[in-house]
Amino acid sequence: MPHKKVLPKHFDLYYGGGWHAPQSGLYAEITSPGTGEILGRVAQAGAADVDAAVAAARQGFKEWSRVLPLERAKILRRIAELLRSHAKEFALLDAADCGNPVREMTSDALIAAAQMEFFAGLVTEAKGSSIPMGPDAVNYSVREPLGVVGKIIPFNHPLMFCAGKSAAPLAVGNAVIMKPPEQAPLSALRFAELIEGLLPAGVFNLLPGGRDAGAALASHPGVDKIALIGSVPAGRAVMRAAADTVKPVMLELGGKNALIAFPDSDPDEVAAAMVAGMNFTWCGQSCGSTSRAFVHQSIYDAVLGNIKKHCSKFKPGIPTDMETSMGALVSQVQFDRVLGYIEVGRAEGARLVCGGGRPDDPALARGFFIEPTVFADVTPKMRIATEEIFGPVLSVLPWSDEAAMLEDVNALEYGLSCSIWTRDLVTAHRTAMRVQAGFVWVNEVSKHFLGAPFGGFKQSGIGREECLEEMIAFTQEKNIHISLKPAKARD
Repeated sequence: MPHKKVLPKHFDLYYGGGWHAPQSGLYAEITSPGTGEILGRVAQAGAADVDAAVAAARQGFKEWSRVLPLERAKILRRIAELLRSHAKEFALLDAADCGNPVREMTSDALIAAAQMEFFAGLVTEAKGSSIPMGPDAVNYSVREPLGVVGKIIPFNHPLMFCAGKSAAPLAVGNAVIMKPPEQAPLSALRFAELIEGLLPAGVFNLLPGGRDAGAALASHPGVDKIALIGSVPAGRAVMRAAADTVKPVMLELGGKNALIAFPDSDPDEVAAAMVAGMNFTWCGQSCGSTSRAFVHQSIYDAVLGNIKKHCSKFKPGIPTDMETSMGALVSQVQFDRVLGYIEVGRAEGARLVCGGGRPDDPALARGFFIEPTVFADVTPKMRIATEEIFGPVLSVLPWSDEAAMLEDVNALEYGLSCSIWTRDLVTAHRTAMRVQAGFVWVNEVSKHFLGAPFGGFKQSGIGREECLEEMIAFTQEKNIHISLKPAKARD
């Protein structure tokens, strides 16, 4: 049965250590994608609110950057404790708000807590270096925080991204302004409530809103870096907005990721991996989903014969029900978009293996539910094989020539992740070296490993996350040269 959720007490903007109504007076109604229930009316930030939040963040940065690194680490660990102790509460809230199943969303809070602790442990690693200049000079570099960091996050993991992606910039002394997803902002509001008072005023700020708020944040001269997790078009827009102030960007963008199955791999294992890699739990709404499966012709039929068995484990249900294994798409817009692509797949001549529509359960009639959908006999030029759908639609492509297959794998503008299945060590290494992707699994799929750099090639992004390099990216390097020569000698 669905569990009772705890809504945040505040639905306004949070900056400067306090809650503020939007200067425009605009609020947006938030509804649950699984049930249609109205969850609240949330403030919508505009350019004037961004100005106020940036001013508060700049003041907060002055204080936070002077806090000793190990003291900052203690505060981050305290935040991690709060995330863990409220994990079930966050899971229920996100399940109601973004449509992902509650039993899976508990891990989002735990992952965010782990990221807080990970970067807390790295605060003394934001090191510079010394450069030998002989006996009469000392030359060294130091790393300093950038200042104010703007973060724009998506709807598929609202709490995990809000809390977890704050950790690295906070660890090295930056202030953060977070823009949560307009479709699912509630867990971010609750997070701000829980950590109130732990950080100096202005260090963590939250501006719910739409594209206007994101654009104002990205272009603001008082924001020193902007980071986005989102689509490729959103990434391009952020880069354009950041260009006038020449601020650095960190972008984790979309993917049309490949799973490659070689003839020596086990057909049932491959079928299980194809289904797992699609992240059907959250309806395929994941940038890392392996939504193109290139399966060798010799095992193609055997793999497809096992697909329905593994897809059957994912049945759409009410997101706040602990028994639900697959949630709802986040919005009507996304629902219509995915159904449109399913019709495109049919029209292009792909063969529907399973799914392809709404579930027939009348209890789900008010939600945005789509069954796990698999198309076979897909060709590389079909739209369902080239465009990111961000929904529960898997395209399966047969191959026989390795060189041609790799050319098709690398043909797209995306290059985020890739999963390779083979029992041969040489084949595994050779293929991993040749695929144009920033994150590669061999005989594994979908998993992230804290400390391992995650990010994309090509238009799938700029920068790496979940690693030391992420934290260093929120610093800037300063070189200092000191002459030790006596004053007369310098003359």
